[in-house]
Amino acid sequence: MSRRRPSTRTVLLAGLAVTVVLAGVVSFYASGHPDGLEYVAHSLGFGDSAGPHVSDNSPLSGYGVKGVHNARLSGGLAGIIGVLLVGALATALLYAVRRRAPRD
Repeated sequence: MSRRRPSTRTVLLAGLAVTVVLAGVVSFYASGHPDGLEYVAHSLGFGDSAGPHVSDNSPLSGYGVKGVHNARLSGGLAGIIGVLLVGALATALLYAVRRRAPRD
């Protein structure tokens, strides 16, 4: 019995779907503790001196900030955006360096 192999497109789309779901769902459960930059800022005493930011009303506002009501939602959204951005850049890079058949 011969099994039909899935196409490259099918494998890539399935991989993209799994990655986007994982980035969106798993990042929802990411640690609420400050990252390294926040930790250093608080350690040096200027962690609370930040003023309003231009992205405060965007869907990504409060990303990674404790006490912000949409920090978890924005973390998931940031994960999905990151996956899509890296995928687009990798696709562009692979397209740019692909091997081409020699021209006669």
